[in-house]
Amino acid sequence: MNTLLTIAYLLGVPLLVMQLAKRWTWIDKLSPMTVLYAIGLSVANLIPADNAVFNIDTVTNTHVSNLAVPLAIPLMLMGCNIGGWHFGKALKVFFSGLIAVLGATVAGYYIFRGSYHDTQGFAQVCAVATGIYTGGIPNMGAIKQAVSMPDQTYLYITSYDLIVTGLYLVFVIFFGKTVFRKLLPSNEKTQEKDTCHKGTREENTFHEKSANDGTSDKVNPFDREHYKSSLLAIGITVAIAALSYFISLLVSNDGSANMTVLILLLTTLAIAASFLPPMRRQQHSFDIGLYCVYVFCLSIATACNVREMDIAGSLPILYYLGFIIAGSLVLQVLFAKILKIDGDSVMVCSVALINSPPFVPLAAALLNNRDIVVLGITVGLLGYMLGNYLGIGLYHLLIAIP
Repeated sequence: MNTLLTIAYLLGVPLLVMQLAKRWTWIDKLSPMTVLYAIGLSVANLIPADNAVFNIDTVTNTHVSNLAVPLAIPLMLMGCNIGGWHFGKALKVFFSGLIAVLGATVAGYYIFRGSYHDTQGFAQVCAVATGIYTGGIPNMGAIKQAVSMPDQTYLYITSYDLIVTGLYLVFVIFFGKTVFRKLLPSNEKTQEKDTCHKGTREENTFHEKSANDGTSDKVNPFDREHYKSSLLAIGITVAIAALSYFISLLVSNDGSANMTVLILLLTTLAIAASFLPPMRRQQHSFDIGLYCVYVFCLSIATACNVREMDIAGSLPILYYLGFIIAGSLVLQVLFAKILKIDGDSVMVCSVALINSPPFVPLAAALLNNRDIVVLGITVGLLGYMLGNYLGIGLYHLLIAIP
């Protein structure tokens, strides 16, 4: 019963909130995603774990969360105008973010290593932190093995990383759009003209309105007029996700999916599918993907139980990880001002590096900027590819330098 209840909760609550946003303007202004995040945190931390009436099945919650992202990425990418996006911009955004993260990581190492009981052990922490915040969890595990980090230290890092990245995600959800667009120049062309669809004049007018007033999440892609094209988009997405997952298993040595391969394939196949004539006429795949993002948002918030976090470990690691996130963010904003990078690109780059590529669709939905998805995922993939080299290389450099 808990499994069915959990599925109904994760799939039904986002749909209910989307429907209520049509009636209550405050939900639309605050963002359905913010409301869902608040609901998830409340369920995770206010309802007792042994509640007999409402008890979330954590295994089911994890499965739904893992499934939502592979579905959201292709749905949000298909139909976008890939020709309007430039790889040169991605490199500029990525390297400015990468240098910011590396600068904060090295500076924090020299600031906090004196308060840690083992200097070489803290170099291991620095190496793993570099892998996390330039790549992601796959890099974290690989670097842990490469630098022979003790299991206990690894547990401290994973626990504290959950805390600091969770707090950063809360900041992004509640304040990110306002802060980044106020501090940095905005890309008015992207905000004012939605280039994801090249349809009739009426269709373009609709999408321009959606981009400006945040009503794209109010579209019903399953009404009588559009359900056939929506089912086609879902069918292609399921096929892309299944094929990508199968190939990622084949190239993995430990029996689990290779995340770098999985996300790279999801992105590549979705972009390729966007050139198919039926998908070029597709209007609502982004909106279905947005629903998947809402499900993902509710799921990760519901899993964030503060009572079960390991916060009694080595506190210098917590301070260090917090310093990396705050310091890299400040540096990235400064670099963006010098290089004249817009606020949307900086925010999605920061989320891709700090929280990993699966959170890029969430950031794109918050910004109501569809074209930013490809940029964010590309930044995250570049981080995945370089994370192991940077983390291991930095470790050997730090232990060689007194």
